[in-house]
Amino acid sequence: QVQLVESGGGSVQAGGSLKLSCAASGRNIRICRMAWYRQAPGKERELVSKINKDGKTTYIDSVKGRFTISRDNDKNTLYLQMNSLKNEDTAVYSCAACWSMSATSYTYWGQGTQVTVSS
Repeated sequence: QVQLVESGGGSVQAGGSLKLSCAASGRNIRICRMAWYRQAPGKERELVSKINKDGKTTYIDSVKGRFTISRDNDKNTLYLQMNSLKNEDTAVYSCAACWSMSATSYTYWGQGTQVTVSS
């Protein structure tokens, strides 16, 4: 079993930066694909970015050039550096680990951390 704990959320003004962390415990997740999702009030959860075990990354168009996903396998930790934040980035951000082909979903999820961007 894997536990994921996010940290680093908070309130920031538009144009500011935050760095989210997702610490995994219970199992080394270096072989797992990991991802950041977000859910804004009244909207469906959306995939923000993902990183494969080999370091290949993908982003949704709205965050390209502003967000950077990374992982430290020695620390069993996933990161999301968020720069030039916009009001529309306000959401609960959750990390996910270990994509399951059979379930077509991630196996493990964190509890989420709130990010609020204000003008």
